[in-house]
Amino acid sequence: MLLRSAPRRLHHLRPHHLSTAAALAAAPPTPTEWTTAPVASVGAATADSSLFHVSLDLSSRADLLASHVAAGQFLPFRLPAAPYPIFLAISSSPPSPGLATSFDFLVKRLPGTPSACLCDLRPGDLVHVGGSVVGRGFEVGRIADARDVLVFATGSGISPIRSLIESGFGENENIDVKLFYGVRNLQRMAYQERFTNWESSGIKIIPVLSRPDDQWTGERGYVQQNAFSRMKKVVNPSSMGAILCGHKQMSEEITRALVADGVPKDRILTNF
Repeated sequence: MLLRSAPRRLHHLRPHHLSTAAALAAAPPTPTEWTTAPVASVGAATADSSLFHVSLDLSSRADLLASHVAAGQFLPFRLPAAPYPIFLAISSSPPSPGLATSFDFLVKRLPGTPSACLCDLRPGDLVHVGGSVVGRGFEVGRIADARDVLVFATGSGISPIRSLIESGFGENENIDVKLFYGVRNLQRMAYQERFTNWESSGIKIIPVLSRPDDQWTGERGYVQQNAFSRMKKVVNPSSMGAILCGHKQMSEEITRALVADGVPKDRILTNF
């Protein structure tokens, strides 16, 4: 029998952004209160293990669960070797009172980065996290009257988009929602097992691969250069909204194109 020592505690502090999207904005305020939470589960989220699912058990922290009120919000982490706190977007949907007991995250396993240590944890290990979530999330009320909504995600930017979709966004039959999800190849595409449920809730998913294999028959290239450039020609900007999360270049190029086509900038949503 293998005996384990007491749960490891991850610590250290200061504001550092994990995601490219988050890095586009000023750092959220550093939390004044910190707590510990045990890891519930850790596992590969993609076939090539470049992304990991990490779930925290918050069954004893109803106050922390209740602070998650909007898709796209972040939870601060203090991790070893990180000179600043990192802020991870919560991938699970805002909890219904009394039902949820955990927060889920999609973590990029990039060697040499502070977040990589999260992917090596085991159930029961303790992490230091902020006492409440931070950020305003996606302010979907700003596009409540849209008839067409284009959602763009690249890489791990799909994490808060999962939260958005699974909180019920897109279920209104009067809204046409298209999700452009760009990654290098299918081996790096997270949440494929959820696509059927997402589409049944009203989301049209358009995977876009920048380096697919020869068998791929879908969209190729980058979401802002190929798939979107064709799709936007059939969308009426006056009845449109957009939601962006992912690489800085993608967000900037799509924002410029939408604004040039007459979409007001306040109808282009990010979570930072």
